[in-house]
Amino acid sequence: MRCTNVLGTRYSFKNRQDIPVDRPLIIVTNHQSMYDIPPIIWYMRKYHPKFVSKIELGKGIPSVSFNLRHGGSALIDRKDPKQSIAELQKLANYIEENNRSAVIFPEGTRSRNGVPKPFRTTGIKVMMKNAPSALIVPISINNSWKLLRYGKFPMGLGSHVTFEVHPPMENNGNADDLISKIESKIVSGVKTEQ
Repeated sequence: MRCTNVLGTRYSFKNRQDIPVDRPLIIVTNHQSMYDIPPIIWYMRKYHPKFVSKIELGKGIPSVSFNLRHGGSALIDRKDPKQSIAELQKLANYIEENNRSAVIFPEGTRSRNGVPKPFRTTGIKVMMKNAPSALIVPISINNSWKLLRYGKFPMGLGSHVTFEVHPPMENNGNADDLISKIESKIVSGVKTEQ
């Protein structure tokens, strides 16, 4: 994060919620770029966030790949639904037993222009079912896509990347209705001006 400050990038993380540390959390957020991840790790560090990530990131990126493989995150193969569901179940069981948090980006892939993509619900449902005591924490992310608007080089200058933590929701009731509420809350906090 601090390296991107050289480019004029600023980060604002607004969390007015009183989120308990003695419960597992499922953090659900929109996805705009790889720069979504370090601020969540830093600002949510007391909740020990683990990530749902595509399996390709488990190799070839110094430090990041090692952490994904050995730090408790779920590496899912998007072409193999059985493997994906087993990994998500394992992560959900882990956060349930250890009062940790799991971060999931239900759009499936990042939005390259900031406009949220429709949620894919299977992953969240698996997490909710296997971590029944987890509190669900929606977060809206804005402007991190602007860092990569031209690709990896040159990087975008002067972006103000913002994160807004919304009120947590209990993991109960109809899963489809709850996911729809979560998606609406996240999308309501995303500003899509170019």
